[in-house]
Amino acid sequence: MNRLFVSFLFIFILKFNFGYSQYTEIINSNRPGSSSGAFSVGKNILQIENGFYYTNEEHQLLNFKVKGFGADFKIRYGFLLDKLELVIDGVFQADNFTDNRYSPSNSFDRKNFKKFKIGAKYLVYDPKKGQVDKPNLYSYWANKKFKWKNLIPAVSTYIGINFDSENNPYTDSNLSGISPSAAIFTQSNITNRSVITTNLIFERIGSLQNDLEYIISLTHAFNENMIGFIETHGIKSDFYAENKMNLGVAYLFSNNLQIDISATVNFKDTPQIFNGGLGLSYRRNLNKTK
Repeated sequence: MNRLFVSFLFIFILKFNFGYSQYTEIINSNRPGSSSGAFSVGKNILQIENGFYYTNEEHQLLNFKVKGFGADFKIRYGFLLDKLELVIDGVFQADNFTDNRYSPSNSFDRKNFKKFKIGAKYLVYDPKKGQVDKPNLYSYWANKKFKWKNLIPAVSTYIGINFDSENNPYTDSNLSGISPSAAIFTQSNITNRSVITTNLIFERIGSLQNDLEYIISLTHAFNENMIGFIETHGIKSDFYAENKMNLGVAYLFSNNLQIDISATVNFKDTPQIFNGGLGLSYRRNLNKTK
């Protein structure tokens, strides 16, 4: 199945259209949320998005506590054309697990990748391609009113490969090796300042831990340098189920540098989760200029 998946990925890349541009002068970061936008970084653009977080979990039913730190990273590169983006992303966590079911309690350290995968994202549809919104010269309010056509989203697809090691405390105990991943990303610029992003993600397809995830994010720009976001993130599998809410702000220091701060909470106590994070996104333009 893995050979078939790699072959499909290669054929999919060969069928791309080479005549479209997504280049922007300002960094296009997916941080600080968990979702991915529909648009790529642009051809020959290298972008690194890193985050560090503190995590605190407490399970009322199983009576355990987890405290520790982690790092999430994403390396994005516009490969061959502007619609295509290669992505390496992962989450590494190191924590202390305390089992309070017995006296004395049992405490031990854990560390491993919660996620590590390599994949490719491709923009399949942009509703605004080739369109130019001309201003209404006779009405100020006509230019400011909500436009229903803005709800039509841009759509991209993603395919990738997960890498899972043996004896990983963050995954199913019998899970190891590689497995395919697929996703659909949409993005609607509902106003000049607000964007809705949705993700539907299928992780570890065909493995002992099939994960189905959905993410819905609302991002709003307060001014040219600062944005805020709120996001809901659901996960469903036989191994783990969760529904989290993320919120935070990001500040644009320059066209190529952005920092962010965020928090994650959930609405149950099996376990109850709180994460606090700090991140940085950096872009490098590798295009040759005169």
